[in-house]
Amino acid sequence: MTTESNSPKPPTPKSIPEHESQPDDFDGARAGENHLTPGTLAAQQALAAISSLQSPQNTAALQQARSSFSTTPKPQLKVKPRALLITVAAIAMTLLGFVLNNWIIGMVGTLGTLLLSLVILFPWLQYVVNSWFSGQDKTIFIGSVGLIVAFIGGLKFSGLGDRLLLWGRRINWDASGTLAEWFGALGQILIAIIAVYVAWRQYVISKDLTIQQNLLTVQQNIITQQQTIDSYFQGVSDLVLDEEGLLEDWPQERAIAEGRTAAIFSSVDGSGKAKILRFLSRSKLLTPLKRDRRLGRAILNGVGGYAEDRLEGVRVIDLGVMLAAADLAGTDLRWTDLSEANLVRASLSGCDLVKANFSRTILYDANLSGADLNGVRLFYGALAQASPRSRTEPPDYETGEYTGAVVENADFSDVQRMPESVRYYCCAWGGEKTRNTIPGGCEGIPNQLGR
Repeated sequence: MTTESNSPKPPTPKSIPEHESQPDDFDGARAGENHLTPGTLAAQQALAAISSLQSPQNTAALQQARSSFSTTPKPQLKVKPRALLITVAAIAMTLLGFVLNNWIIGMVGTLGTLLLSLVILFPWLQYVVNSWFSGQDKTIFIGSVGLIVAFIGGLKFSGLGDRLLLWGRRINWDASGTLAEWFGALGQILIAIIAVYVAWRQYVISKDLTIQQNLLTVQQNIITQQQTIDSYFQGVSDLVLDEEGLLEDWPQERAIAEGRTAAIFSSVDGSGKAKILRFLSRSKLLTPLKRDRRLGRAILNGVGGYAEDRLEGVRVIDLGVMLAAADLAGTDLRWTDLSEANLVRASLSGCDLVKANFSRTILYDANLSGADLNGVRLFYGALAQASPRSRTEPPDYETGEYTGAVVENADFSDVQRMPESVRYYCCAWGGEKTRNTIPGGCEGIPNQLGR
């Protein structure tokens, strides 16, 4: 079977006249505009490789550093031999004018040499200007020149300059000092200006070096965090699995696994926390599993997995309050099991929560604004009987009583793809503050909390 491409056929290239295909004698500027040197290409590839590991918290720093170090390609001076011959001929004509003491030949040769040399060196001069002066520097320079010209023009055409000249003629300049003293003062002023310029250039170079050092620090932090997470994955796997790869965890091993998890959560950013949660959830380490009451081993469900027991099952790792007030904004938490976790005051804004399980999860005062709630689970059982978790009453996973999440004072503003059953539950059990943030409103849905 042949697979046909969906892309259209490329157009047949048109024939280009010979005089258009040949470069101009002085096409160095155009030849260097889109040229990538090996150093520039390597720098761009390195930044792209590091960006693949970056977290949302480091995006701004990497973008600032990348924009600060966008390298200007060095122009490649490409001049045809006949242009160089013309320039050499103009130089020879100038020298001939010197020898013959003929001002006509010398002037023609001088002007020709000047124009040809400027055309040849124009790409290099443009590169030097772009390297030494930023767009802001050019704007300030042009503005300063314009201010000086406007000041001189104002003196000239307003008549104020003539009045100043008349006033100056009345002054006894011999009593004010010699002309040499005035030039000496002017020289000192120029030296001060040069010193200020040198100090400014040193500041610019120092700032660039600081930004580069910050970029390297961010990159090193990303690599170190990823190595730490990989080491945690391997350590937890070795701790809870036996030699045959089966889940055979004991109470002390579960305690050590929970301790490792709590410790690593405090040393990684939101993106790192999301990676850990996805690993633990998909590995069934956060799900309450049915266990042998004597041996404590997890029981297989007969279809290639472990049997779940929401009521009396034991989790390998119980998150508890590890994620309270955690910043998980903008992360990927699809298909994660966060049931019965304490996410009070946690930031889940902009998260991808598709098919996530939040049954009996404490979302009190949590921020879920802009999150994708497609297929999210907040309760079990029937919607009419579902209610939030209770400190004293056990959950009933058949009817739905006390299996729901605590959503009081939670922020659901601008959430995406919110299921109708979830919207009804949040309106019923979220309280007035939560009801005011739910898209579509809560008209006709009673407030079960009464506050």
